Amino acid sequence: MGLAKNQLVILVVLATLASCSRSTPPLDLEPLFTQRGVEGTMVISTLDGSQVFQAYPERANKPLLPASTFKIPNSLIALEEGAVSSPDEVFKWDGEVRFLDAWNQDHSMRTAFPVSCVWFYQELARRIGNEKYLQHLKQLDYGNMMTGSDVSRFWLDGDLRITAVQQIAFLKKLYKNDLPFKAENIELVKEFMMVEHTDDHTIRGKTGWAVRGDGEHTWWVGYVEKGDQVWFFATNIELTDNMQAQYHKEITREAFELIEVLPKTLQELN
Repeated sequence: MGLAKNQLVILVVLATLASCSRSTPPLDLEPLFTQRGVEGTMVISTLDGSQVFQAYPERANKPLLPASTFKIPNSLIALEEGAVSSPDEVFKWDGEVRFLDAWNQDHSMRTAFPVSCVWFYQELARRIGNEKYLQHLKQLDYGNMMTGSDVSRFWLDGDLRITAVQQIAFLKKLYKNDLPFKAENIELVKEFMMVEHTDDHTIRGKTGWAVRGDGEHTWWVGYVEKGDQVWFFATNIELTDNMQAQYHKEITREAFELIEVLPKTLQELN
């Protein structure tokens, strides 16, 4: 009888803890947007989806141009199709002065990826061709899997669209190497994506800035590795002023600080 009573007590305690857990209000990330006067969305998820944080869930399911976040699958496709002989093959700059100084020089995939060099990836697209893109987009289940009339622009102002939720799904497959590409190509792209590495954590990601089509917006997508934890993120911001362009990273980092995945920056501590 004593054992049965103890078991009953344990069950009651567990039920109470579960009830308390369910009643805990979710973390409100929306003030990170409102205090900056911007509209947008953010999705943060663990690999197994057991913890998910969202700001403005309706927008998280809104299809948008991927802009330069498409350089993640685009690089995979280019490597797989042999559009470059290696990630260090150099394309000669054509001499046309473009938006960013960093674009106005010769580039390889290794140098073009971090600076989002548009002309380099447009040349890759011409080498790959529309038919191959449609095949790969379907295999990847990437966004709406559409291109458009111009193979060199479909991720910039063509028909390709992807939601924040879909970005997360794609990134999880990338992390797990669960994509129909050679393992060495996936590892190369992960290497390109590294933007921060410390003793505490590693951040891999890609920004994007869409200036045409369905409204001007910026993206930051990727994942944070910390110990045996991996957290995926997809943030987009609707831009009304170019001064807001840095907010996608600011908001994402602050969110990770709130959920105690990333440490607070020195500036904040001071």
